[in-house]
Amino acid sequence: MEIWNFPACSFFSDHHTHTIMPSLLSGRILHFPKLSATSSSESYSSKQVKFPKKISQNPATSVRPADSGSPLRKTHKLNLEVSPHRAVSAVRLMRIEFGGAFADLLNEQGKGSGDNEMGYVERTLGFRTRDLDDRDLRLVTEVVGGTIRWRRYLDHLILSLCHDERTFRSMEPLLVQILRIGFYEITKLDMPPYAVVDESVRLAKVALRPGAGNLVNGILRKLAVLKESDSLPAVEVDGDDRQQARGLATLYSHPVVRLNCFFFKSFVLENPGLIL
Repeated sequence: MEIWNFPACSFFSDHHTHTIMPSLLSGRILHFPKLSATSSSESYSSKQVKFPKKISQNPATSVRPADSGSPLRKTHKLNLEVSPHRAVSAVRLMRIEFGGAFADLLNEQGKGSGDNEMGYVERTLGFRTRDLDDRDLRLVTEVVGGTIRWRRYLDHLILSLCHDERTFRSMEPLLVQILRIGFYEITKLDMPPYAVVDESVRLAKVALRPGAGNLVNGILRKLAVLKESDSLPAVEVDGDDRQQARGLATLYSHPVVRLNCFFFKSFVLENPGLIL
């Protein structure tokens, strides 16, 4: 090991203190003679040279994109437990319903679309999930478009399982969107109910409150049981023309149209698949 000796005044002036750092970091031991009382009023022999500690990054408040050359981006909170496609779909449906956004397609060809949607999630919910991959983008497109397409029928199912219209009407907009997505995935996409229930409950608890998660859990589990037994709440299409029109509009999620023509009503009832 190399031992260097230097004069007392060579390295302890304010302008040259930093020059000893390379030597210390290289493993060399520096010996300095004690300062005399005539050269300085304060003795430096008892003081140790301290170096600042390395500042560590907090993984909960910073995210590095897949490209290692990209800089860190600050976030409010990173939540890896919430399904990214579910969070993005719920926020996007709220933007469409209340903010006038469009239900345009999200896919791998739309560069930056995943980052844009996650930015809306962060500003709306206060946290980010993991980045959307190509499968997530396609699933968001399917879920958002399908939920809008079947919204009237999905609301009928939710209202039927709530047993109280006031409960449904008093729900927060985000809670309604979480339920609509869950109902659509179970009834129309035939996704595994246990996965849909688990992810929906987690999102409701993190984004809203624990009680909202409990409500989502109870309603979706009830829906899963009814779907398994093929006993979903039926839509009544009996009555006069107006009642039949409303029933058909709910069953197939179409705008309410009064069916004045008896032939057309019969044709629709006998060939329901043609109006899908």
